Amino acid sequence: MTPLTRRLRAGAAAIAIGASALIPLTSSPAAASGTADWLHTDGNRIVDSAGNEVWLTGANWFGFNTSERMFHGLWAANIEDITSAMAERGINMVRVPISTQLLLEWKNGQAGPSGVNEYVNPELAGMNTLEVFDYWLQLCEEYGLKVMLDVHSAEADNSGHYYPVWYKGDITTEDFYTAWEWVTERYKNNDTIVAADIKNEPHGKANETPRAKWDGSTDIDNFKHVCETAGKRILAINPNMLILCEGIEIYPKDGQDWSSTDGRDYYSTWWGGNLRGVADHPVDLGAHQDQLVYSPHDYGPSVFEQPWFEGEWNRQTLTEDVWRPNWLYIHEDDIAPLLIGEWGGFLDGGDNEKWMTALRSLIIDEKMHHTFWALNPNSGDTGGLLNYDWTTWDEAKYAFLKPALWQDANGKFVGLDHDVPLGGVGSTTGVSLNQYYGGGGPSQPPTEPTEPPTEPTEPPTEPTEPPANPTGALEVYYRNNSLAADDSQIAPGLRLVNTGSSTVDLADVEIHYYFTNEPGGTLQFTCDWAQVGCANVNASFTSLSAPGADTSLVLTLSGSLAPGASTELQGRIHTANWANFDESDDYSRGTNTDWELSEVITAYLGGTLVWGTPPA
Repeated sequence: MTPLTRRLRAGAAAIAIGASALIPLTSSPAAASGTADWLHTDGNRIVDSAGNEVWLTGANWFGFNTSERMFHGLWAANIEDITSAMAERGINMVRVPISTQLLLEWKNGQAGPSGVNEYVNPELAGMNTLEVFDYWLQLCEEYGLKVMLDVHSAEADNSGHYYPVWYKGDITTEDFYTAWEWVTERYKNNDTIVAADIKNEPHGKANETPRAKWDGSTDIDNFKHVCETAGKRILAINPNMLILCEGIEIYPKDGQDWSSTDGRDYYSTWWGGNLRGVADHPVDLGAHQDQLVYSPHDYGPSVFEQPWFEGEWNRQTLTEDVWRPNWLYIHEDDIAPLLIGEWGGFLDGGDNEKWMTALRSLIIDEKMHHTFWALNPNSGDTGGLLNYDWTTWDEAKYAFLKPALWQDANGKFVGLDHDVPLGGVGSTTGVSLNQYYGGGGPSQPPTEPTEPPTEPTEPPTEPTEPPANPTGALEVYYRNNSLAADDSQIAPGLRLVNTGSSTVDLADVEIHYYFTNEPGGTLQFTCDWAQVGCANVNASFTSLSAPGADTSLVLTLSGSLAPGASTELQGRIHTANWANFDESDDYSRGTNTDWELSEVITAYLGGTLVWGTPPA
């Protein structure tokens, strides 16, 4: 996502988590049965073993890349419910971000406890992280889903994707290769996993060290060489795996080379989105070149205001100025298939929705493969297909995505499994590849909706303009991200606004959220996303005695807040054993799901109350 100011999108940093025992696991998963579903390429198309063209239309579900080492959302929703819903709604490919560190832990028999909510997921009780992953692969086979693994970061870290390259600290490039070899060997007979996205968003600017480059060298920071090497090692074990190579961030302009530290000497775009180097230095997988797919990422102005979003712009200008020179030429020149590994965002009724509509039309017109970012609602600068309760869908966003999902002439979704319909045996919403090609052939080409969203004449604005108050003035906005009053989590969304005339040191600010701890157990706070980064959020609990409040969650942040600026975070209060709360009379709780000022959540600056009314 954005190369400059992108927010933390990979959610939850648990602040109070107990010690995890390390559980060895040596058994290998069972192989998927039935017709082999391996894929390869033919020009810019992806095809099955019979040469039939397929269309990979999927979504991302992150969590295994983070410090939790587990799909996010399993604290609130059931793993099978989420998986079956994806399939029934037409997602045929799931991109799963993971870390090199976790793969090596699994390799070494060090899979830790999963930490899922076992009340919601009783079938996962007692499983470690690897066992949950294997169980999920079985669900994917049952529901006709295919999987792409994506090494998202070197370390199991919620902010790991910020680091520009595939090695970090004790994790070397050779460790990176070893992790890919191990996971390939483990699942080489299981055609549920059909694709390997070698490394998420290699990036870095001209004056940064390290930074990823793309050339003909074998230098440690040359991602082209790394993707080639990892791809060849994977294909030596499983020659049927699709190998996805993403782009980088910058590429030298004509007459320049990688020795320059002047950013003006380079073409720059989104992290992972610059594939200009393919024209000069294409990835070479040798005898398995027909397993290669290039995979750019692309985002809109809600992530970062790139230069091409200034002034007048539309699909044509984006194509000519951004997409074609950076990656679309690969598809147009029949070099290899493209799979847009990440795209998505908020339907803001403004420029971001305008960009999403333009890219969706390109995807549909060119039948371009893609995995939407993201299923997760806790992706801070894009949101997700699921609502914050993790059990219901954002129907407006899904309706936007649906035309870009593979469907037959009858409107049924087409899966990538030859035998199992997408949605599972007996599905009323999906068909298998054998049903699709054996039942009359391909559908009519997909088309754009007949009523595209109207482009706004004015850019979107914040819901409320904070008033200009004296120096040191703060306000707290709130929204409820989990409306159920009797479940196992309290999920406030909080926005702190500096309405004063001077910069505030966030270390001097305390935000207090008041509630009742009916379970009486050990309380924990999990930060799902924070604009300052979850690593910069500290939480503690204090006891008090007041109506609707026997406990206060106290949050402090690191950083600073300029006059007129705001910062947001999303998190969850829960007990160690995920017991249910009764929030019906909680002092700070509201039922609004949009941002509203809250005077029952307090803010203290330097120990002085500056916003809200504490319970009496």
